[in-house]
Amino acid sequence: MMDWTDRYCRGFHRVLTRNALLYTEMVTAPAIIHGPRDRLLGRDGGESLTALQIGGSDPEELRRATALAAPYDYDEINLNVGCPSDRVQSGCFGAVLMKTPDLVADCVAAMIAESPVEVTVKCRIGVDDQDPEAVLPDFLSRIRNAGVKRVTIHARKAWLEGLSPKDNREIPPLDYPLVHRMVALFPDMSISINGGITADMIADQLQVMDGVMIGRAAYHQPWDSLGAADALWGDTPPFDDPVDAALAMRPQIARWLEEGARIHNISRHMLGLFHGRPGARLWRRTLSEGASKAQSPAEGLALYAAALDQVQDAMEAS
Repeated sequence: MMDWTDRYCRGFHRVLTRNALLYTEMVTAPAIIHGPRDRLLGRDGGESLTALQIGGSDPEELRRATALAAPYDYDEINLNVGCPSDRVQSGCFGAVLMKTPDLVADCVAAMIAESPVEVTVKCRIGVDDQDPEAVLPDFLSRIRNAGVKRVTIHARKAWLEGLSPKDNREIPPLDYPLVHRMVALFPDMSISINGGITADMIADQLQVMDGVMIGRAAYHQPWDSLGAADALWGDTPPFDDPVDAALAMRPQIARWLEEGARIHNISRHMLGLFHGRPGARLWRRTLSEGASKAQSPAEGLALYAAALDQVQDAMEAS
């Protein structure tokens, strides 16, 4: 979710659910060590239940990055061994690390030694010509022996050559049964499943899995994925309707705008809030077309209000 789940996205998603664990976009270990740390790792006031996802392949760099991230009080540190993007491959981390499980074990051991919170892993079932039936249990065994107790498995292979990152999220076939079998093979680990999962699939997956991670569906249809998510924990969801959620976002948006954000930084993460509902197209069009023109906080708030008014008018007319 690089360039997607930034602080504004997570702030919006947290309004929809109190209980779901949210993940940052992946930040590389060298960036944490050498880059603008507060900008990369800074958390919004009140942000809770958030995992920091780190990319890297050098145990010493990952150890240092984990230590430097500790003061930012994330609830989990996650090593990404699943991203197939070209940028990730050129840096020799992400999904390409499925080929070097011993190196991954060294990386997580170094991170665990420095982390005050749990270190977890997100991986694929394999890459390229690997046989997932053999590769995946071996990989899990090695990281478990290094101290990892919780893992999320994207139930697809990644083809590192010949497929774009987008194609890697859609073309390799999903193998949910293989991931399900890992739960029985590793009863001492908490195993979550990821890949192609939508809100209507969560309950069935939780009959088998310890957890479910939703990526693109939660981003593009946030209300459908997160609006009722708290019911899975036996809690009453914060809102009955996406309009109420949009209204509740207003004070937070106003604060962000006063702190220097532009409305586009925020609204781009909210375009799918009314997916499949009356006014959804007007909401998307108004925010998309107007965001670049709104220069001041007042203009940003006015644009947001206008978009929401159009949604409410469309719902009343339907």
